[in-house]
Amino acid sequence: MARILLVRHGESEWNSLGRWQGQADSPLSDLGRRQAKAATRALGPVDAVACSDLQRAQVTAEIIASELGIGPVVVDPDLRERDAGEWSGLTRAEIHDQWPGFLPDDPMYRDATPPAEARRPPGWEPEDQLCARALRAIGRLAELVGDGDVLAVTHGGLIYAVESHLGDSWQRIPNLGGRWFEAGNGTLELGERVVLVDPHDVAVTTPDQI
Repeated sequence: MARILLVRHGESEWNSLGRWQGQADSPLSDLGRRQAKAATRALGPVDAVACSDLQRAQVTAEIIASELGIGPVVVDPDLRERDAGEWSGLTRAEIHDQWPGFLPDDPMYRDATPPAEARRPPGWEPEDQLCARALRAIGRLAELVGDGDVLAVTHGGLIYAVESHLGDSWQRIPNLGGRWFEAGNGTLELGERVVLVDPHDVAVTTPDQI
């Protein structure tokens, strides 16, 4: 069985500004780069490092791979974030203004499973489409390492989709947080959740956008 650690990238500039990203290619912030470097101290040995083709994930992966002495980084576009459609680039306040009633905004919503009836804009990538490409990427990673371990730097929305597909309840993921999965023989199983950033080393950030 392959063990695959799907991890959310370091803080991006749009994360720090509260902007929904989706597949927009916002770069890492300075804090995000420090988070990526600090994350290597929480990682054990891995056999490969992979990432999505968006620069916030790719740069995070390259920093980690360099620190671990592993390479080259395997880039897989199927590990991209969900397409956020017309919400890409908008803050929560701007979404409320332009799409009134679409995005609940209260403390309970921020910390609980988004309601099934939540409304999304045109261009929003459907759950089944997102999950299908995530599973394709996971299958390729499993073939790459066989019975080994691989770190895949990806995005919060994609990790949520895979967890939901496997029946897990929704819980927000911080930057450089993620989850282990075990894949092989046509099966995929949930492992433990992890956070690779020690708050004593560098700030932990938990964006509430994708």
